[in-house]
Amino acid sequence: MPVSAPANWEDCLAAEHKALLSFVALLEEEQRTLLSGQPESLLDLADTKTRLVEELTHLVGQRHQLQSASPTPDDLRSRQLWSDIRQLAGRAEQLNRTNGELIQIKLSHNQQALAVLHQAANSPSLYGPDGQQNLSIGSRNLGRV
Repeated sequence: MPVSAPANWEDCLAAEHKALLSFVALLEEEQRTLLSGQPESLLDLADTKTRLVEELTHLVGQRHQLQSASPTPDDLRSRQLWSDIRQLAGRAEQLNRTNGELIQIKLSHNQQALAVLHQAANSPSLYGPDGQQNLSIGSRNLGRV
């Protein structure tokens, strides 16, 4: 969703600040979802995350254009917005890193579970088709119990 070009520094920084607030809130929601064990909504969150990243990239580009066209403002409001943006960006980086680690842990657990299931599916059955125990070692059948 492209954002119209801001007319001045304060508008530019305010738009970036607002988008970063939304992004941090989304990352916090993503983390809660990852920790909940109910990851069904992660796909929707990923779509929203992609849109917010695109919006932030666009806004940062606009800020860079504005920066090259006019000097950086020195008014109190703009300085406060810029300070908040830097803090929010740090928070977003931290959340994104933690969420990535949570995803890696969940992926590792899923791979381990799949390995166990795969091994179980390929191991000889303890019970025959008749429901009786079938004890065999390798190719040697020890008989039915």
